[in-house]
Amino acid sequence: MEVILLERVAKLGQMGDTVRVKDGYARNFLLPGGKALRATPGNKAKFEDQRIQLETRNLELKTEASRVAESLNGQSFVVIRQAGETGHLYGSVSPRDIADAITAGGFTANRNQVVLGAPIKTIGLHQVPVHLHPEVIATVTVNVARSVAEAERQAVGEEINVIEETTMDDLGLEVGAALADAGGSLGDR
Repeated sequence: MEVILLERVAKLGQMGDTVRVKDGYARNFLLPGGKALRATPGNKAKFEDQRIQLETRNLELKTEASRVAESLNGQSFVVIRQAGETGHLYGSVSPRDIADAITAGGFTANRNQVVLGAPIKTIGLHQVPVHLHPEVIATVTVNVARSVAEAERQAVGEEINVIEETTMDDLGLEVGAALADAGGSLGDR
């Protein structure tokens, strides 16, 4: 299906471009979201009549998103989750959880704006992009921790997931020293 884009769509095109997309993508995402119109002669004429208004509206939205991005960029948000001793979460942190944390922090964000390649499944500091506008992206830090105190320690750079591992060589030396001590005390009798 051919459509006329009403705004910039990532990996597809700029506003005003006529592109060919799969029917389902157009019917389920582009058309209901107001991101495109079917490329009919009537819609092409309608788009050309409204082009200046659409470009002005897009510029206003982009300017507003840029202002929000300036204050949002670099912000840190804490998400508390249960995790095991190794730092692996029992669940995961999803885009919805991050959007809720951003909203609780005084900004407006919905889960569609938070872009994660995969859910966060470990505690620690994670950099997450937030798409405020198709052309404006802010990056926030999500501090995933087991408690508020742990989140504060992580925020200052302390490593939380340090587990002392004992190697077989270390165990061998300890056992050997213990046997030597035991053998020495037995031989004195």
